[in-house]
Amino acid sequence: MSDKIDIYDDKGKLLESGVDLMDIAPTRNAAIQKIVKDTKRTVAVNLAGIENALASGKMGGAGRRILGRELKYDIVANASAIQDSVAKLIQVNKDDDTNVQVLAGGKQLRVQVPSLRTAIGADYVSASTVGAAAVVQTIIDMYKVDMFDAPIVKGAVWGSYPQTMDMMGSNVASILSIPQNNEGLGYSLRNITTNHIAAITGKRAMNSAALSSIFEQVSMYEMGNSVGLFERHQLLGLAYQGLNANNMVCDIVTKNKTGTIGTVVESTVERAIEDGVIAVDKKAPSGYNFYKANDVSKWNAYAAAGMLAATMVNCGAGRAAQNVSSTILYFNDILEKETGLPGCDMGRAQGTAVGFSFFSHSIYGGGGPGIFNGNHVVTRHSRGFAIPCVCAACSLDTGTQMFTIEKTSSLVGNVFGSIPEFKEPIKAVAGAL
Repeated sequence: MSDKIDIYDDKGKLLESGVDLMDIAPTRNAAIQKIVKDTKRTVAVNLAGIENALASGKMGGAGRRILGRELKYDIVANASAIQDSVAKLIQVNKDDDTNVQVLAGGKQLRVQVPSLRTAIGADYVSASTVGAAAVVQTIIDMYKVDMFDAPIVKGAVWGSYPQTMDMMGSNVASILSIPQNNEGLGYSLRNITTNHIAAITGKRAMNSAALSSIFEQVSMYEMGNSVGLFERHQLLGLAYQGLNANNMVCDIVTKNKTGTIGTVVESTVERAIEDGVIAVDKKAPSGYNFYKANDVSKWNAYAAAGMLAATMVNCGAGRAAQNVSSTILYFNDILEKETGLPGCDMGRAQGTAVGFSFFSHSIYGGGGPGIFNGNHVVTRHSRGFAIPCVCAACSLDTGTQMFTIEKTSSLVGNVFGSIPEFKEPIKAVAGAL
C-alpha cells in the first residue's frame, strides 16, 4: 500500500502532506536527530537545590545530613555569573554548540555540553559528569572554597556518587538513566520515565505520545529491530500512533468524545475497512466476519493509533492514568475478537498490559504508570507501541497518581520543555521535512 502520509498536529491541523514514510526515519529526519542529540547532551542543574543543600547540610539522598558543615552561598542570586563560568569550562571550541541558559529566575540552569564531548565518549554520560564538574569548579572559584569545604560543595552537586552507582541525591538531572540500569542493548532512550515525558510536553497528550514514540522507535533502530522489512513496520507505527498521520488519532478521539473503548474499536475497524487496509476474508455460519489484512504492517499501525485513541478517550474520561494498562489490554482483546486479526504489536502490547496492570497498581501496588518506562522489566516487551499510550495517560491525569508529575518531574519538565523540539515534537518533525 502507499507509504505517503499526511502529518497533522494535536489539534487536527494539517502540517505537511504527501510525506514519504522514510523521511520520518531517524536516519533522515533532522528534528528527530536533534531530539536524540539534545537528549544526550542536556542536563538540568537545580541551583536552588544546591543552595539549599549547602545551607542545610542535607545532601546525598533522603535522610542524609551533615551537621555543622553548612555553607551560606548565594547561588541563585549569582546564576548569571555561574552560567558564564560553566559555559567557559565545558566549551571545547570557540564556535561550538555549547549552550548554558538560566531558567526560572535563577533557580535552574539548562546545560548543553558541546556535541563533540558526547561524540568522543562511548557512553552518553558526559553531560551529567562534565556539567556537574563544571558547576563544582565554578562554585569553588567563585566563593574561594578551601580544601576542607570543597567536598561539601561536591556532595551538594554530585549527590552520593561515587559511593552509589548513580548520582543519588544530586542536583544535576538527565532524563536518561545511567547505562548500568539499561535492561539490554539499545535500551537507553527507552529508559525515560513517562512522567518526565508528560512534563516536558506540558501535559499535552498527543505531543507526549509523539515524544515517547520517537524515543521508543529510535531505540528500535539502535537495538536492531528496524532492519530490512521491519523498518517499514516500525515507521508506520511511528507515523500513525506518534505523528497523527492522516489525522487518524485526532479523528477517532473526536468521534468518540462520549464513547468507550468498544466504540473506539468500532471506529478503528471502520477506518481500516474504508482505507482498504483490511477486508472480509470469510463469513462464519453465525454471520461473524473473519478479516484479512491486505497490509499487515499498516494494520498494526492502525491498531497502534486506535490504542492511543482509546487511551485518550478512557483515561481522559476518568482524568486518571491508572486505567491505561487495562485500556491497552482490553482495546486489543476486543479488537482481536472483532476482527480475528492480531492486536497491536502482534499481541505484545496486550501481554505487556497484563503484567503492567498487576505491577503498577494491583495486588503488588506501590507505584503508578508515571514512574514506568520502556526499559522496565514489566513494560519493555512491546516494540515501542505501549509506552506512548502511558505517556498520554499521564498527561491526562489530574493528580490521582501516588507519584505525581509535579513531584517527580518538575525540574526536567521546565528545563527540557524549554527546547522547542521536545515541547512540540510533531510540529518539529513536520517542519524538518
